[in-house]
Amino acid sequence: MTGHWGLLIGFVLILFIVTAGCTSVSVGTISYGNDNLTVAVAGPGTPQTIYVQVRVFTLDQFAQQDLLTTGITANLTGADTNVSIPMHLDPGRYKMYVYIFQNGERETAVIRDITV
Repeated sequence: MTGHWGLLIGFVLILFIVTAGCTSVSVGTISYGNDNLTVAVAGPGTPQTIYVQVRVFTLDQFAQQDLLTTGITANLTGADTNVSIPMHLDPGRYKMYVYIFQNGERETAVIRDITV
């Protein structure tokens, strides 16, 4: 019986070590209104400082053109935070490349299409 407990404790310790540093951040809904792009960011539940970078491309027929790149530093206070990035977009279709950086390293990236 002691051998099984040793294996179980060893497994739990390895699981703890592997997951202890997990601080994943993910991007949720992206919306635009009142000259602000709002990016929903889901964090690990602990306060963190992140940098949100957005590359915006216009979509016209079968082509896309680089319109702007901007970003903002944001403080995640809990699990979910809406980050507002000031920008003006005319009515049309856009492709958004959203990158989340933490401690100088990219945590995640998503590509989303929006219509204004």
